[in-house]
Amino acid sequence: MPVVTCAGESVSVGLCELFERSEELASIAGGTPGEAVAVLEFLLAVCFAAGEHPASAREWRERVEGRRGFGGAAAWLAGRADGDWDLFDPERPLGQNALLRESFEDSATGVAQLVIERTGDYLQFFDRHHLEDGGSLPAAEAFRAVLTQHVYAPYGRGRISGGKLGPAVTNLATGRLLGRIRVVALGATVGETLRLNLYPHAGETGRLNTTWTTGPVARRTFGAKAVPRAPQGPADLHSALGRSILLRGRLDGRHGAVVDRVLIGAGEVLELDPVRHLTDAVLVRTTAGAEKPLWPSPSRALWQDAHALYAAVKERLPGLYALLGSLAYEHEGMDVPYRLWAVGLIANKTLPVAWVEGCFPYAPGMAEHLYLASSRGSRIAEFLAARLKRAALVASQTVHPAKAPADEAALVARYDARWRFWAAAGETFDALLDTVADLGPRRPPGAAAGPVAAYAETLLATAREQLAQRLESLPPNDRGHLARSRAVRRFEDDLAADDAPAEIRELVAGD
Repeated sequence: MPVVTCAGESVSVGLCELFERSEELASIAGGTPGEAVAVLEFLLAVCFAAGEHPASAREWRERVEGRRGFGGAAAWLAGRADGDWDLFDPERPLGQNALLRESFEDSATGVAQLVIERTGDYLQFFDRHHLEDGGSLPAAEAFRAVLTQHVYAPYGRGRISGGKLGPAVTNLATGRLLGRIRVVALGATVGETLRLNLYPHAGETGRLNTTWTTGPVARRTFGAKAVPRAPQGPADLHSALGRSILLRGRLDGRHGAVVDRVLIGAGEVLELDPVRHLTDAVLVRTTAGAEKPLWPSPSRALWQDAHALYAAVKERLPGLYALLGSLAYEHEGMDVPYRLWAVGLIANKTLPVAWVEGCFPYAPGMAEHLYLASSRGSRIAEFLAARLKRAALVASQTVHPAKAPADEAALVARYDARWRFWAAAGETFDALLDTVADLGPRRPPGAAAGPVAAYAETLLATAREQLAQRLESLPPNDRGHLARSRAVRRFEDDLAADDAPAEIRELVAGD
């Protein structure tokens, strides 16, 4: 069962109830951002399979602006056989591959393997004693973990023998959303979020993938390396079984149905077309000059690339962004109706590391203003952070002139104010976007300049304050005083340099 928020509280609801009450429920919740995205992916697949989706851009706008409900999806679900939704059916378990039963007793592990954040990597010789730990997961929680595995699981080697199903069952492919940022348009309710993200499709939608062993999809075998298959339609795409998974359930007197053993092997590998299958992706250029979808970075916060999302709407890039750009602004003073939620999973090769996310306001007609604010805001923050590092280098070189090269990074870090600065800059950036989004699109194109100037003033004051705090760790002697004065002078001189953002130069000129 999905978890949703209603009246500020998280509650579990059945699928039919979710669609029937989609205008009452505020949002899809989850233990992690990736879990919430995975549940949304499955709900989109249900809508496409049920025919509850637009056939054209015009119909998409009519559904969004008319707030069309999802009674059709609820009715479609109610008409399906109960066996289609049984997590523990022996022949067609929901979201799973019953063929793994042959290897289950030999290779199954504890439930930690099912949860991406707990399992570590899949290396065959990894210290995996934790996978044998006891414990269980409630069935609803286990199902959401299955959905997350299907879309986000990293590549690697499965802890499963290939002797019965074939050696390729151990070759785990990369999940279709791993390695890129998934952008979701969020509305005020679950229904509005679904309407915004159900893109137009006029052809066959494909079947909803409820289990590995039934349906018209020709599944791969495991005797040889997988040949990627093209999705048969959006229902097939959004419910693709990216892993072969099998769960063992039992009844627990306290929690009801629970899962206590898990087996995971290779799943489907899809051949994705960037235009038809990555409708939310924002293409950016790498340092090598190639284009690829915006990806999660361990060293760069998502808000620093928010301007790429607004640029996509401004330029009406095909897919989600052209649709959002086609919406009309209703009236002056309206609340900002939507947000662009960006989610990614950082992985170090086969090891999941951390979820990253960013949530940015969007109102129809405001892309130009928000692009200007976000691009200038990111540029100003990056400039100040780089200059804080230069000041730290000057301080370190002055107070530690004879340091060993191996010690340089640690010594510079003592005086580097960037890490606290970035956290404060992110909060200030969010406030800037909210301010600009509230301006209204009928303002002249340069209307965002005022809020950006105020943002720059706040950020500059923050940078100066945090630099001063870091330099307090300098020794209280002549060399320490010299290091402090040189570092501050370096920072202040940089603010007036020709490559400084205009907003910063204006502030310095007015001091």
